[in-house]
Amino acid sequence: MAGAVPVVVVGGGLAGLCTALACAPRRVLLLDAVPRGAGSASRLAQGGIAAALGPGDSAQAHARDTLAAGAGLADPARVRQLVASAPWAVHWLIAQGVAFDREHGRLALGREGGHGAHRIVHAGGDATGAVILDALARQAAMQQRIERREGLRVDALLLRAGRVAGVRAVAPDGGVELIETGAVVLATGGIGGLYARGTNPAGHRGAGLALALAAGARLRDLEYVQFHPTALAVGAGRLPLVTEALRGAGAVLRDARGRPAMAGVHPRGDLAPRDVVARRLWRLDREGGAFLDATALASGWEQAFPTVLAACRAHGLDPCAAPVPVTPAAHFHMSGIEVDAFGATRLPGLHAVGEVACTGVHGANRLASNSLLECVVMGHRLGLTLAQACPMPPPAGVSRLCEAGAPLQEPALARLRARLWQAAGPLRSPAALARAADELQGADADTRVAAAMLAAMRANRRSAGAHWLEREDEAALPA
Repeated sequence: MAGAVPVVVVGGGLAGLCTALACAPRRVLLLDAVPRGAGSASRLAQGGIAAALGPGDSAQAHARDTLAAGAGLADPARVRQLVASAPWAVHWLIAQGVAFDREHGRLALGREGGHGAHRIVHAGGDATGAVILDALARQAAMQQRIERREGLRVDALLLRAGRVAGVRAVAPDGGVELIETGAVVLATGGIGGLYARGTNPAGHRGAGLALALAAGARLRDLEYVQFHPTALAVGAGRLPLVTEALRGAGAVLRDARGRPAMAGVHPRGDLAPRDVVARRLWRLDREGGAFLDATALASGWEQAFPTVLAACRAHGLDPCAAPVPVTPAAHFHMSGIEVDAFGATRLPGLHAVGEVACTGVHGANRLASNSLLECVVMGHRLGLTLAQACPMPPPAGVSRLCEAGAPLQEPALARLRARLWQAAGPLRSPAALARAADELQGADADTRVAAAMLAAMRANRRSAGAHWLEREDEAALPA
């Protein structure tokens, strides 16, 4: 593209693709650090998209479940806007070529934790994210106005006259390029890669947050980190996700003695909100671990849960024959860069969408399968807004580069991940948070983001949703 680019989208996952596709007729440069969205958390999403499409269900019921899961801290108006758009989002995806699973000619609807009805639309059984991402990538490839460049890591924002004027991108060979634009969209994903155990790609270490911190954009609610209760407990690093839909189909969580783990803990039992289940399983880690018993679902695995089945078999486990070990793992950041209802930050020219953005729809704990929904609805809305806005060329004047900092390297990265896992998991103590904060030193991007998260956790002394403080006499954390 010659000259300045009207819109630069940083991130090739679902949120970035939806923004780019909706941005016509403006030209878009889509920058993806990893080819074909392979580094996107969207690709790993198993459950699906929540939408009130079934008999007796409604957007009002979907909103109630979303607000309940958010522990009273979600924005009711934005929640209502999100869930009201959910049926449209599903049909828009179908129009883009997404083949959702069907039963008897109708969309198949699953159920997950926190939901009072079957309202999870899925594709490829438990491969929803990959199916959606591939369909939208094909659509983007056919659009002449969208240029996709892969392998470029954005490490700085360019500011002039108090507004964003471009980005600096680094190629794998170390080459540096300045790209001028009047609008930057950060769609860089979350922070799961900062934890010793997580379900996100290892590269998801808050790159967008680091850029926003460097540029002075406002961040919000960084303490609310969701832990998926059921990652496959097969070590550390990025762990395979064991979809919540299995519990929706009848699988049962058990303790090391085989007893139902959620009995008497919550009225919805195994389908309680994620923060409740994650805290229970975190405690069970100290008592021999937790297991998911799906042996009653002996048939239909290849069609309904092929991803989970393959992951289990790759580690020598057979979920059809015996319960499999599960553990909480960092999964989703409810917080991020503060944006308005149209994805704009308080820094002119900077926008954010997807997990890196804090829209207010998740509160202290995200309801299952609302994340892909948010990517589609908010990405499309942001793209339309940018398409309809008057073209804003990069401002003139003196430039200032706001550098995020270099990525942390091993073994320092492993130490940071261990600190966050031990101190900033589903159960936290003020003393452990203070120790972790004192141990963090460095100007790298990862340490900056981790320090900001720990500061938010220490400042908030109220337990709610995914931010839960335990008593000091209970604070011996699992290894």
